[in-house]
Amino acid sequence: MTAVVRCYCRRVPNKRDIQHRAVTTLQHWVVNPLRRRRPTQQLLETVGRVSGEPRVTPIGGRRIGNEFWLVSEFGDRSQYIRNIKANNRVRLRLDGTWLTGTAHPLPDDDAHARLRTLPKGNSAVVRLAGTDLMTVRIDLDN
Repeated sequence: MTAVVRCYCRRVPNKRDIQHRAVTTLQHWVVNPLRRRRPTQQLLETVGRVSGEPRVTPIGGRRIGNEFWLVSEFGDRSQYIRNIKANNRVRLRLDGTWLTGTAHPLPDDDAHARLRTLPKGNSAVVRLAGTDLMTVRIDLDN
């Protein structure tokens, strides 16, 4: 007779895991609901990769010509990045107007250098709270 040994060990979370969990929980329940209500807030709408429902996320970035640039705080761990990878067609609210476009995560772009070209307020928060920065370029249809 052979004995079956089961290990119910859990990986001990590291500092980045704890920071990610704390920041995303605060954003989900407090910051994002408040920011979504601001008429001037830039918003990114993706299609939920599982639900197929629209998902709206407050973001910060800058439009340069027919492109919009932003930096994700948590890269591949961000839900909206996962949604973009499943369906890269997005909508973006800028100055109260909804625009459509195609999003492109750019993991090889220097996200820290990119943040220096984006609005300072949001960039400071992303730099402070983020653990896995990733640049995203949205090619606007208009």
